Amino acid sequence: MLACGIAAPAAPAAAAPCAPWPDYAAFMARYLSADGRVLDADSARHVTVSEGEAYALLFALVARDERRFARIAGWTADNLAGGDLARRLPAWQWGRRDDGSYGVLDDNSAADADLWLAYDLLEAGRLWHRAGYRATGRALAARILAEETADVTELGRVLLPGAHGFGVEGGWRLNPSYLPLEVLRRLARAADPGYRALAASAAAAIAASAPHGFVPDWIVFRAAGGTAPDPVAGARGSYDAVRVYLWAGMLAPADPARQRLLALLAPMARAVAGRGAPPASIDAAAGSAAGTGPPGFSAALVPFLASAGEWRAAARERRRAGHVADPGSGYYDDALRLFGLGWAEGRFRFGTAGELVVRRGPACA
Repeated sequence: MLACGIAAPAAPAAAAPCAPWPDYAAFMARYLSADGRVLDADSARHVTVSEGEAYALLFALVARDERRFARIAGWTADNLAGGDLARRLPAWQWGRRDDGSYGVLDDNSAADADLWLAYDLLEAGRLWHRAGYRATGRALAARILAEETADVTELGRVLLPGAHGFGVEGGWRLNPSYLPLEVLRRLARAADPGYRALAASAAAAIAASAPHGFVPDWIVFRAAGGTAPDPVAGARGSYDAVRVYLWAGMLAPADPARQRLLALLAPMARAVAGRGAPPASIDAAAGSAAGTGPPGFSAALVPFLASAGEWRAAARERRRAGHVADPGSGYYDDALRLFGLGWAEGRFRFGTAGELVVRRGPACA
């Protein structure tokens, strides 16, 4: 442990017994159906999104909950990917239709979810010695490269936010929070070396999107070069962008991009330390902050603040996030809590090659 009770960014203790994970148990009890779908009950259509399934799979990996992992993976394949994640990118949204039946609401893909799904399957194959998971993860990773990437001026080959609809007049819409370097590095090692180019372009895209240290939710990269504010979201950075700081904070100490990203995003670390709470949104172009973010934002920023050396702020945000999820906070907020607080509690780390390192000992499930 380092100052203020924040775990050092290194591998979890090798022989530590696995204590119960209250936040994991609460998340699964609150959001996971018996058949394996993460339900956002607060949404009008009781939706499930592919991102929620991907995050739940990762948390099950950390908890070494093989049965629940299999149930979530099965539901995802059967309902979002026509029965086979190796042959089809999953639809991003499923829920109640206008006629009252349930099914796919939007069959476009969400590339961030797809990356995490491929990662989860590959790591499940490695950690649990399951060849089937490993094969499906590699096939999905290949499909992502084939269907969700494009050559973008000044960046090279980049990950698009989905298979369709992200070209705009004179450029491409990108989402910096869809580019976790840990995941891209692991896919480059375990699935396809083509992901090395995506990791390089991801680091460049994040840097180009945050010239003042604040990341927008969405940004346009022009075909003629340079960037422009997103035509829909403008320069606002909020619910999407908070994940950029989370991914950066969880990078392995030896990751070649870690120090550069932490230096680039240092204004955000200083802003949170000075404000006493994370902002609900920031104008990434002007650097002006507004409102106070929910507890999930606090949890998401704990790894970032700790890795940036803002120990007091990290400890404060960890206290604010609390130890038991707020029943009214919602699926996304609670998912951020599991990422940020699970990392702070030493339950998992990402290795230099992006591999998932989990605390050894008896299973947490």
